[in-house]
Amino acid sequence: MPKLKTHKGTAKRIKLTSTGKLTRRRAFGAHLLAKKSKSRKRAINTTAVVTGGNAKNIKRALGI
Repeated sequence: MPKLKTHKGTAKRIKLTSTGKLTRRRAFGAHLLAKKSKSRKRAINTTAVVTGGNAKNIKRALGI
C-alpha cells in the first residue's frame, strides 16, 4: 500500500505534543469579541486537546 500524503490544512491547525497528544485552537475568538465576557475570551485563548475518534482521524490525516 502506498504512503499517505499529509493533509496540509490539518497540519497547519494541529500541533503534536511531546507525549503524543494533539492540541488545537478554540473557535469563536476571531471577531464579535465586545459582547463576550473576559473570562470567556480567556477560555477561548487557551489550547484544547483533541480526544476520541477525532484524534484518530486527525492522526491518520497527519500520517502519524
